[in-house]
Amino acid sequence: MGRSSSATAAGSKKRRSKTGALTLGEVKTLGEELLSSRANLNHAPTLLALLSPSAPLDLALEALISLQSFFVPLLPSIPSAAATAAAAAGDADPELVFRSWLRKRFDELVAALVELTVSPHSDDAIRDLALDALMDFVKLGKDGRFQSAIYHKFIHNLIHATDSIDPLLELLGPKYFIYTDVCYFTYTSLDKIASSIGNKATGSEKSGLHSGDDGPEDRGTIYVRNIYNTLAHIPALDFQESKFNMWSTVGLSSKGEKNSSEDCSATYINKKLKSKFSKAWISFLKLPLPLDVYKEVLATIHKNVIPSMSNPAIFDFLTRSYDIGGVISVMALSGLFILMTQHGLEYPKFYDKLYALLTPAVFMAKHRAVFLQLLDACLKSSYLPAYLAAAFAKRLSRLTLSVPPAGALIIIALIHNLLRRHPSINFLVHWEIDANDSEIANEASQHKKVGADPFNNEETDPAKSGAMRSSLWEIDTLRHHYSPAVSRFVASLENDLTVRAKTTEMKITDFSSGSYATVFRDEVRRRIKQVPLAFYRTTPTCLFQESDFPGWTFRDQFKNMAETSVEGNGISTVDISNSSPAKRLRMET
Repeated sequence: MGRSSSATAAGSKKRRSKTGALTLGEVKTLGEELLSSRANLNHAPTLLALLSPSAPLDLALEALISLQSFFVPLLPSIPSAAATAAAAAGDADPELVFRSWLRKRFDELVAALVELTVSPHSDDAIRDLALDALMDFVKLGKDGRFQSAIYHKFIHNLIHATDSIDPLLELLGPKYFIYTDVCYFTYTSLDKIASSIGNKATGSEKSGLHSGDDGPEDRGTIYVRNIYNTLAHIPALDFQESKFNMWSTVGLSSKGEKNSSEDCSATYINKKLKSKFSKAWISFLKLPLPLDVYKEVLATIHKNVIPSMSNPAIFDFLTRSYDIGGVISVMALSGLFILMTQHGLEYPKFYDKLYALLTPAVFMAKHRAVFLQLLDACLKSSYLPAYLAAAFAKRLSRLTLSVPPAGALIIIALIHNLLRRHPSINFLVHWEIDANDSEIANEASQHKKVGADPFNNEETDPAKSGAMRSSLWEIDTLRHHYSPAVSRFVASLENDLTVRAKTTEMKITDFSSGSYATVFRDEVRRRIKQVPLAFYRTTPTCLFQESDFPGWTFRDQFKNMAETSVEGNGISTVDISNSSPAKRLRMET
């Protein structure tokens, strides 16, 4: 009789929960009864119905605490999904039926927790508590192994959320991404999700994969942004550590394989983590990236991604980015330079592409400082052919005619380093024509006669630009530059740069971040030792001397206090001040 009345009360409470008529006291009673006896198992669906972003906050919090307390001790006895399907197919004993029911309710709880965590309508308090409960279920699985299935379901819903996931990522970063195994399985899930999204992309979407074009904000673009934001919130991993902080008790193992001492070593963990890190990023970079995400990736890939990869497999991504041109190519140069210098990868026609990037827009770009430093590093090799060094020097010299003063300072420093490193191109500064060579003399005089420059600035091939037959005449024009900083600095090229012992290379970092503001600030702070002054032994009384303009008289009429009177047909002016005879005016009648 008591059981019947209890069931009736539970049924009435369940019906009231659907109408939202349950009070906080009744929810607490349901939770206490659920934890006290198996006879009250039907309270679980009632409490599960309260786990919704639209439910009252106090009721949802109480229901969540009760359900978490109920399922945590039962986690080892909850069967897998395959065992649940086998029990449903045949006649099973009551214990298997109970465990199957338990599995279904647990899956409903996990789905409710994921919804509470990802939904933008959830309160911060319930989101925080739901995330903690979800991660506890991930941690407290069978034998303490990481429950990757639950975690993958959570990451899948996180990536496929159409609303902003920044609040949740700000919560995940400092709280759970500090654990190595959480990062490991995050990379695993992101690799699978990115591969799935890439396989669903159509041919037209794949064609714009590395074009940098920002298409309409469809669902696919939102998913790509979510993947990147998740990758960006994972802190940089230190692969040199000998001890890793794990969330689960077993570590990187999520299945039933035997965990040996070798699997717990730092070397093994580093190897596995680098592999998953590389796979996740490679799968992500194959997706059609929006333009803003594309630029953010290129700006940080040489610092945050390439050093942590197990192999330089993103070379294709960087080369395609470098071939696009414009700002994208400038930003891709950093990563490409690291792969070429540190990993020995070769890129055909690298200097041809670099030569084409030298345009006036580069000296006003946001990332010009890094680009110009890399440009100087790429031209540092002593094995660079003379025609190539001459082409870059001439191209930079031509740019001085159209770049701002800060850009002209950088170009002077770059040309200074080029002339010092490659003495074979110093003829560009002062080219003497041999009188005995009639052909060269005639050609030079002909060019001089018509005022033509054999250098073709529109040519994209440095070998065909004609720089070896030209000169750096543009640098000479900088002597009369309107900016004093430029006109002073260009004098450094007058030194004999072929004598390396008497000269030093200029640091491009001192000029690469220059702008109008820095040039003005440096000029204002500059101390001037001597200031030209206009000195007179006597105070001047007029603007010009009479000897400067014969026949003219210049007087200071403003300091004379005169009285003018009109008498008949004449005008008389009487000087009142008799202090100086030189200030008296003539009388005209």
